[in-house]
Amino acid sequence: MVEKFEKAASMFEKESRSDKRPTDEDLIERFQGGDVYAFDLIVKRYKEQLLNFVYRFVGNQEEAEDIVQETFLRVYRKRHAYKRIAKFSTWIYTIAGNLSRTELRRRKRRKLFSVTDMGFEDRDYEISDEEYNPESEVDGVMQEEIIHKEINNLSPKFREVIILRDVQELSYEEISKIIKVPIGTVKSRVNRGRLKLQSQLKYLMKKK
Repeated sequence: MVEKFEKAASMFEKESRSDKRPTDEDLIERFQGGDVYAFDLIVKRYKEQLLNFVYRFVGNQEEAEDIVQETFLRVYRKRHAYKRIAKFSTWIYTIAGNLSRTELRRRKRRKLFSVTDMGFEDRDYEISDEEYNPESEVDGVMQEEIIHKEINNLSPKFREVIILRDVQELSYEEISKIIKVPIGTVKSRVNRGRLKLQSQLKYLMKKK
């Protein structure tokens, strides 16, 4: 009985320790207080998911990495601008989203003056004819590639909400705060974006 009690107590202690994992808000407050290690933990928690979000938004790996790096740099420099009345995830996604939209605007301006730049972007995301061959087997990796391409073809306002909702799985409330539009507008854009994707991906569904 004593051994069973000791084992149960040991398991409880382990569970209690695991429950003490600091929240994002705890980490940013520690960082605001001078704990640089807390910032390192924030970077580890958010690096991959932000990179995934930004890459799907701007469609270029190198630009996505630069934007994520700039996002963390702004978090570092403007750490005292964060107030706990908002979720930290909303704050950092807002920074990354704003930087992504700025990059898209810059790209649009560049394309107005450079035909070669547009050609480069097209070549980066061109899928070979063989991948569209109806007789070839479309595996999971290829499906993901095609879906990503179709998401990237959506207009920015639909692309952003689809990525935030269906890829990053954020709530409508969080998305509303990030892109600064009413929740009803967010839901409408998500639904319209999904319909546009569904229309473009019908041929994939037939292959399942």
